[in-house]
Amino acid sequence: MHIDWAALGSVFGVSLVATVTLVGLFTLGVVGLAKRESASAQGGSAAVAVTGAYACFAACAAAVAYGIYLIVA
Repeated sequence: MHIDWAALGSVFGVSLVATVTLVGLFTLGVVGLAKRESASAQGGSAAVAVTGAYACFAACAAAVAYGIYLIVA
């Protein structure tokens, strides 16, 4: 049995970067929605924060859908 360590390391690296990126995007989305809550409590408008939050969530959904597409196809 021969293990291709370069390929294993490549898969590990890509998986690590993808995971950190998705978690970061989701965190930014949650923070954007939290800014909406705090702005509405103070009587202001946080349309930019909400738009950014929805964009982050859409990017997460697109990345997950692409991953599922890669697995199924």
